[in-house]
Amino acid sequence: MKQEQILIRISGKDRVGLTSEIMTILAKYNAQILDIGQADIHSTLSLGLLIRIDDDLSGQVMKELLFKTTELGVTIGFEPITDDDYEAWAGRQGKNRYILTVIGRSLSAAQLQSAAEIIARHDLNIDAIKRLTGRMSIMHPEKNVRACVEFSIRGTLSDKAAFQKELMALSADSGMDFSFQKDDMYRRMRRLICFDMDSTLIQAECIDELARRHGVYDKVAAITERAMRGEIDFKESFAERVALLKGLDISVMQDIAENLPITEGTDRLMSVLKTCGYKIAILSGGFTFFGEYLQRRYGIDYVYANELEVGEDGKLTGRYVGDIVDGRRKADLLRLIAQTEKVNIAQTIAVGDGANDLPMINEAGLGIAFHAKPRVKASASQSLSTIGLDGVLYFLGFKDSHLGEQGKL
Repeated sequence: MKQEQILIRISGKDRVGLTSEIMTILAKYNAQILDIGQADIHSTLSLGLLIRIDDDLSGQVMKELLFKTTELGVTIGFEPITDDDYEAWAGRQGKNRYILTVIGRSLSAAQLQSAAEIIARHDLNIDAIKRLTGRMSIMHPEKNVRACVEFSIRGTLSDKAAFQKELMALSADSGMDFSFQKDDMYRRMRRLICFDMDSTLIQAECIDELARRHGVYDKVAAITERAMRGEIDFKESFAERVALLKGLDISVMQDIAENLPITEGTDRLMSVLKTCGYKIAILSGGFTFFGEYLQRRYGIDYVYANELEVGEDGKLTGRYVGDIVDGRRKADLLRLIAQTEKVNIAQTIAVGDGANDLPMINEAGLGIAFHAKPRVKASASQSLSTIGLDGVLYFLGFKDSHLGEQGKL
């Protein structure tokens, strides 16, 4: 028996049971479903079906579908698809697939047009678009001020570096963030996430806070500037700054810890990550005292930072204990924890803001520059600067509607 392919498009006001009634007719005639897709925007349905059916039955199927959709108050269209056209379409399905996540406080048509233009310029096709954030309130615009959409993209990307460079440039100019990832099993199975601490999990640099309390902030800041100019390396500058803290009472550290300015979105992010079974690590060039405080607060699994030596009198000695956690050490620790947890490196995530975070950001399967310095942002594959730290959840594919109590804003 000869068969043919028919593409069916149905649109109109959605209602409960509509898809079921359409499928009832198709099942009656033993139609084979070759492809199906459905979207619902503001209670307006768009349903597409590609069916294969005996050609002597196709006329009756279309007739019954037309009567049913008229009864349901929706429109329907039919298009025959030849065998050659179908085979050509099916052959294209083997191309690489990617996910492009776009985030902003809000997203305009102009912003999305700019992103879509870059996608088209690199000869990639958008297969699907879905919204990850909850619906914004028009009457209360101050609530849930964030917007995120996810593009599912297909095609052969000839120059990934150039594509990402264009996205990063657009991010800097247009007030939106991007994450571009290959749509493979690792993207859906991230298991370990490593955070920098200062200016990432908290909106402070702990050594600066200690220096202020000890009256040596200007001296510490001068050493930091020398390090940023490349006059001294990180380890040398770290030792010089720690030496200036000699004599500071440890009670000051406790007071600072209890009043740390937690970064926007951290509570929500940590709640979701713990609920979903992620292993969480702090890999910081800051101090263990503050990292361990955050560990107790959020149930973090690993903390690696720099330990300040405390004398018998309860005051800092101006020395540190053990190896300094610098950029290279962070990357080494990320690999070590992944091995310990039996996690493929492609399943890891690293989030940080500074130059010493770049090694672990580049090592991880998903590296995110968070509210980062320009040089760091330029070197990262994806960045997050427009919203809080819980924006990481959207890069992982979470939807607000799926997060339940843990994901409440």
